[in-house]
Amino acid sequence: MKTTSINSRRRNSSAAPPNLTDRDLVHELRQRLIGQQAAIDAIVPYVTMFQAGLSPEGRPAGVFLLLGPSGTGKTRTVEALAEVLHGSEKSVLKIDCGEYQMDHEVAKLIGAPPGYLGHRETQPLLTQFRLSSVASEQSPLSIVLFDEVEKAAPSLNRLLLGVLDKGQLRLGDNTSVTFENSIIFMTSNLGAAAMMKELGAGFGFKREGILDADRSRKLTAIADNAVRKSFTPEFINRLDATVTYEPLSREALDQILDLQIARLDTHIHNRLGLRAFNIDIRPEAREYLLERGVSTSFGARELKRTIHRQVLQPLANFILAGRIRPGSHVRIALSEAGDSLSFTQRLYDPAA
Repeated sequence: MKTTSINSRRRNSSAAPPNLTDRDLVHELRQRLIGQQAAIDAIVPYVTMFQAGLSPEGRPAGVFLLLGPSGTGKTRTVEALAEVLHGSEKSVLKIDCGEYQMDHEVAKLIGAPPGYLGHRETQPLLTQFRLSSVASEQSPLSIVLFDEVEKAAPSLNRLLLGVLDKGQLRLGDNTSVTFENSIIFMTSNLGAAAMMKELGAGFGFKREGILDADRSRKLTAIADNAVRKSFTPEFINRLDATVTYEPLSREALDQILDLQIARLDTHIHNRLGLRAFNIDIRPEAREYLLERGVSTSFGARELKRTIHRQVLQPLANFILAGRIRPGSHVRIALSEAGDSLSFTQRLYDPAA
C-alpha cells in the first residue's frame, strides 16, 4: 500500500459521532489527510469491524506498520484518526522507542518486578488505566503508537510479539493489560535512505504530480525488503497491513499550506476574540513559505514551524507594538529583496 501526502484540516470543535460507517469514516479522514487514500483504505476496515463488534478475539483491533521517508505523514495519520474518533489529535498513547534502546530501559514501560531495586519507584507506563485514558465517550477504541519501532531494544520487541499476537501484556507486578480494545500503529524509517536514493531530486515539491507506478512499486519493494531484514517472520506475520508513504506532490503541498494557513487564521480568532484580524497571504509569499518549509531531508515537517517563525512571530510583535487594529486585514507579501515577508495593514472596505 502506498500514499503520497498528508496533513490536517482545521480541527472541528465537536467530536465526530460514534460508530461511523466506513463511508463516513473515509469522508472524515479525507477532511484531515491529503492524498492518503491508500492509508485510509488500510485502516478504515479494521475500525469499522471493531465498531460493529466483529474484531477478532484475543488480539488488537488492528496492527499497522507505517514506513517511508521522514516528513511524509506517518505520525500525522495516527493523530488524524484520533481526531476523528475522539475529537483530539492528542488522544494517542505514544511510546517513543528511541527511549527504550537498552533492555533495562524497558522496565519503565512495564515496571520492575517485586523484589527488584526500584520496584515501588518505577511506575509502568503501559497500564490499563493509561490505555483507557486515551479512549473517549465517542469511541472505546484506544490508539497506541510505537514511534520509530526499529530503535527498540530486543526485549521490547519480544514484549510487542505478545501484545500483537494475544493482545496481552504482563506487567512487572504480574498484572495484565488487555489490548483488545486498541488499534496499534508502529512507525519506522527503515529503508528511508534507500528510498531517498531511488527518488533522487524528485523528492518533495520540486517534482510535479504523483510518482509513476513503476517507481511506487520500487519504493514498496525497498520498504518490504528492509522490514524482512530487520524483523522476524513472527513479527511480520502479526501485522495486518504495511503502508509505504511516498513523497509529497506539489498539489498536495499547496493543499497542506492552505490547511496550515486556515488553522493559523482560526488560531488568531480563537485566541484574540474581538481583537482578532484577518490575514491575506499573497501567492509569492506562499512560494516563500513552501521553499523554506519543505526539504528533501524532512519533507513537510518544517512547514508548520516555518509559518510560526515567518508569520506568527512577526504578527505577535506587531500586536504588542499596537500596529494591528482589530478587524483589519493584514496583507502578507514577499519583500522587495525577496528574502523576507512584508506585512501591510489595511482596514476592511466592503466595496474594495
